[in-house]
Amino acid sequence: MEGKETVCAVVVTYNRKKLLLECLDALCKQTRPVDAIYIIDNFSSDGTPELLLENGYIDKLPPENLSEPFEMEVTPNDKPKVYYVRMHENTGGAGGFHEGVKRGYERGYDWLWLMDDDAEPYLDSLEKLSKYFQMKDVVGLAGKVIRPDNSIAIYHRGTVDYSKMFPVIQTPLNLNDYDKDICDIHTASFVGILVKSEAISKIGYPIKEYFIHHDDIEYCLRLLQVGKIKLIPQSIILHKEASHQPGRIPLSKLWLQYYGLRNLISIARKYSTNKLRLYFLIIIYLIRSILAVIVKDQDKMRRIYFLIAQVIDGFMDNFDNEKPKKILGLK
Repeated sequence: MEGKETVCAVVVTYNRKKLLLECLDALCKQTRPVDAIYIIDNFSSDGTPELLLENGYIDKLPPENLSEPFEMEVTPNDKPKVYYVRMHENTGGAGGFHEGVKRGYERGYDWLWLMDDDAEPYLDSLEKLSKYFQMKDVVGLAGKVIRPDNSIAIYHRGTVDYSKMFPVIQTPLNLNDYDKDICDIHTASFVGILVKSEAISKIGYPIKEYFIHHDDIEYCLRLLQVGKIKLIPQSIILHKEASHQPGRIPLSKLWLQYYGLRNLISIARKYSTNKLRLYFLIIIYLIRSILAVIVKDQDKMRRIYFLIAQVIDGFMDNFDNEKPKKILGLK
C-alpha cells in the first residue's frame, strides 16, 4: 500500500533553461503529485531566472552580485511549492545536488527525487515508484532511463564488483532485468533516483568537492551501506543527453575530463576490495595514456602533465577544482 510520505524533487540546472522548463512541467503534472520542487540554479548566465519568473515558478528575480547562495520560497496557484536557490558560483552537478539534498532534507521531506535539468519523467513515473515506499530496507528507488529514440540508456543503472573498480566502476544491467517488475541495483545516476531521508540522516550528502562525474555513483555506494536500491522498470524517465562527438578531445575542453578520472580513482581507492589489482591497473592505464599522447597529440608535455595530475590528485583526494584549467592555461 502506498504511504503518505512527502516527496520533494531536486533539479540542478546550468544554462539549459528550455530543458529545465520541460523538466519542471513534467514534475508539475505527475499523477502522484510532488509536494515541492527545489530548483538549484548553478549561477546560470542564459536568462534562467527571467524565464522562471515569466513562467510563474518564482515571483521576483534574485539579487545580483551574490556572495553566497540565495533562496526564495514560492507557492504558485497551479504548481507545487517551489524553492529556488540561486548559487553565487557554478558548483558543478555535485555541488548542486549537495546543496539540494541538504536543503530538502533539512526541510523534512521524506523522499528526495534527484534529477538533472535534461530529465523528463513520464507523468506516472512517481506514481509507479511510490508503490514501493513501504518496502522493507529500501533507501533508493529508480526507474528506467530512456533516450529520445526510446532505447534504454543502460549506463544510468548498474551493478558494482568491488574487486574490479577500474577503469570503470559500474557494469550496466542486463537488458533482461528491465523486463522484471523490480530488481536490486547498486548504482543509479541522478536522473530520477528517489532517496529516502532516513538514509540521508545516516550517510550525509553528495560530495560537493567532486564537482562533476561519478558523484552519483559514490552516493549510491554509501546508500547501499544502510539499505537497498531497487529498479522499477515500469517507471520511466526520458534523458535528453547530448550526443558525444567522436575523436580526440581538444585541449580547450580537456579540463572537463579531469574530474572523471580523478573522482574514479578516489572512489575506487575508498571502496575497492582488491587494492593491489587496482593500483596495477591505474599504473598500466597511465603508461598507455602517456604513450598515446606521445604518438598522437601535439602539446605533449602539457597533456602528459595533465594526465599525471589527474592520477595523483585522485590518490591524494586533492579537490582543487580550478586546477585543470590552470594546468591547461585556460584561467
